[in-house]
Amino acid sequence: MKNKLTTEQSSSYNNLEKMNTFELLSNINAEDKTVAFAIEKAIPSVEKLVDVIFDKMDKGGRLFYIGAGTSGRLGVLDASECPPTFGVSDNKIIGLIAGGDSALRKAIENAEDDENLAWTDLLKYKITEKDVLIGIAASGTTPYVIGGLEKANKNHIITGCIVCNKNSPLSLAAKYPIELIVGPEFLTGSTRMKAGTAQKLVLNMISTAVMIKLGRVKDNKMVNMQLSNKKLVNRGVLMLMDELNIDQALASKLLEKHQSVKNVLDNYKN
Repeated sequence: MKNKLTTEQSSSYNNLEKMNTFELLSNINAEDKTVAFAIEKAIPSVEKLVDVIFDKMDKGGRLFYIGAGTSGRLGVLDASECPPTFGVSDNKIIGLIAGGDSALRKAIENAEDDENLAWTDLLKYKITEKDVLIGIAASGTTPYVIGGLEKANKNHIITGCIVCNKNSPLSLAAKYPIELIVGPEFLTGSTRMKAGTAQKLVLNMISTAVMIKLGRVKDNKMVNMQLSNKKLVNRGVLMLMDELNIDQALASKLLEKHQSVKNVLDNYKN
């Protein structure tokens, strides 16, 4: 029998049901604290993937995420948050989950075991060699994700992955693998915990760094954010007041006219 995957190894904690609430929370937190250090070791790998994504997207390409279960949901989440945060089209960063959107709320039986399904899903978006595909799987063994990357490789599409085991089949399939070795979970095998947290943090890093490099941010401000509610409109007004040294009334008027902070900054003449 092969060695057990790190993500499947037994928890360092025993008799969880005998712990009181404070002990449970403290021990989970102690494990969570190790995640950022595991990611730090992987920054050089993340850097390589960010740079190649930027190069492709700067030339008009797109970024795709594929995954199953928690990993798939995290990819869809990151993709869905980029349009409101950075003002990019919702077809620039696309997240796909095994089993389709229904799987975001409810497990779809056997969808992740179909090695041909991801490529079928990707073809619906007419993926090409101008794009980048990232497979997300804590175990690194999910057939849906591996199959998608292998087909992408054959079609000369740049591939990356985010996994939480070393030398997994998915890492071997990806041209730009990212391995986040966070160790056994507090609850044995529950990769929605540390592994999921690590994946979420790295997805944040990838999409945010790429968007900054693409000029979707000014200084430290989300100047391209969509003004989709009162909170964001107020945030935009405050940005303009600070950036242009103008009063609230003028900032509000300019934002209403130009419909984005960036448009105001590009067109404002003192």
